[in-house]
Amino acid sequence: MIISIVNHKGGTGKTTTTLNLGAALARRGCRVLLVDLDAQGNLSYSLGAADAICTLSDVLFEEAALNEALVSCEGMHLLPGNMKLADVELALAKIEDRYTVLSDILRPAIVHYDFILVDCPPALSLLTANALAASYGIIIPLQLEVLSVRGLDLMLQSVASIQQSLNPALNVLGVLPVLVDKRKNLNAEIVSYIQDNYKLKIFDSYIRANVKASEAPSFGTSVIHYAPASSSAQDYISFAAEFVRTIPTYTAK
Repeated sequence: MIISIVNHKGGTGKTTTTLNLGAALARRGCRVLLVDLDAQGNLSYSLGAADAICTLSDVLFEEAALNEALVSCEGMHLLPGNMKLADVELALAKIEDRYTVLSDILRPAIVHYDFILVDCPPALSLLTANALAASYGIIIPLQLEVLSVRGLDLMLQSVASIQQSLNPALNVLGVLPVLVDKRKNLNAEIVSYIQDNYKLKIFDSYIRANVKASEAPSFGTSVIHYAPASSSAQDYISFAAEFVRTIPTYTAK
């Protein structure tokens, strides 16, 4: 099952969520593949694979097979990304099947993994469109701030466009509140606003702000491995449990 972690706004915890949801799922015994689709390569850096010789770009350019680019880390596989993805973006614009290239690459791998988690770029780009076209569902990490909610409309418009043109089976699995500070009244107000104005599931789990999650990438590891007793690690473990419970709700439709 391919799940994209997506939000057009930068700094919303997409990479952190992709990495730590994956690590928490692997901890539960799931077979997990992480895909770094962002040219910044932050997911790859966060797992110590920033200097990987073979990357997603090589696979997309048909210069390497998928299995040649995979990196093993924390009981998962990673398909690394780097700045060469910017060149991929330009190349995709010139081909007819520009929206299904990623799907064509990942489809044969689906049988080998329980979950393929895609860390998307912070923009509505051809790469993001490829991820949405390939995905069964999306998770939207969201900071509970006014500007983040303003960007939610654009995000949902993009999803609706993909559903109409490329992937009618695409599900919005839910919104994951991140960097939450329960002491702030605004956090609760934003949740209430989303519940009142959008037909979206807001996960019961939420990710509290914690410095350990920011430190972990410097050590090339997930916060679950780096600081398992931290609030961030425990929050992602709880979210993974809720996520696994949520999936049958959609697959039964």
